[in-house]
Amino acid sequence: MNVYDEYIKDVTKIGRFTMILGLIVSILPPAVMTWGFGFNPGIGAIIAGAISQISVSGAFYFSEPISYFPIVGRAGLYMGFLSGNLVNMRIPAAVSALEGSGYKSGTDEGAIMGTIGIGVSIWVGIIFLLLAVFAGQSVLSALPQSFTTMLSLIIPALFGGVFAQFAIKSPKAGIFAIAVAYIMTKAVAFIPGQPSFIVTLVSVFATIAFAKKQLSKQIDGK
Repeated sequence: MNVYDEYIKDVTKIGRFTMILGLIVSILPPAVMTWGFGFNPGIGAIIAGAISQISVSGAFYFSEPISYFPIVGRAGLYMGFLSGNLVNMRIPAAVSALEGSGYKSGTDEGAIMGTIGIGVSIWVGIIFLLLAVFAGQSVLSALPQSFTTMLSLIIPALFGGVFAQFAIKSPKAGIFAIAVAYIMTKAVAFIPGQPSFIVTLVSVFATIAFAKKQLSKQIDGK
């Protein structure tokens, strides 16, 4: 067993433990409110809320690990899912680390660079979160309205930047992804309840299938 395999073995042990610990900590507050203080909305409300949340983000359970694993590897997935903000903070940081290091996604070296990028973003996020908690509200209230309106464009800008970095490497796959997402967005509008998770599910797996087909053609042509 080489060094990287030993590293992954240790990552798996620690990652599973921290994910289970995170699950327990997440359940602890509502458990205390329910059995400690007697505040409970009722099983009907809990089931309704669970169904509502699953309908919105249930597709991410399947699409995100598959989409992000080549970029951040196993350790990055454990860290990203435990810390949160995977799409709008961790993945851009991991992509920047990959671009800066020169390693390719899908390789052992690339996975390590992606993990380092996520680790740095977590510490930076903690520092800025502490600053925002203690001074953020007073600073934001002093900013002009035009600036605070501009802040709402940060997440679309991050999505666009990450997409562009990968679309440049495979323009056909990028165009296909945009086309499928646009078509699915329009199609979902006609479905009762407008289940938006279908857009993500179809777009991710359809683009993976398209990119795989393109890669097969390139390999066969050599």
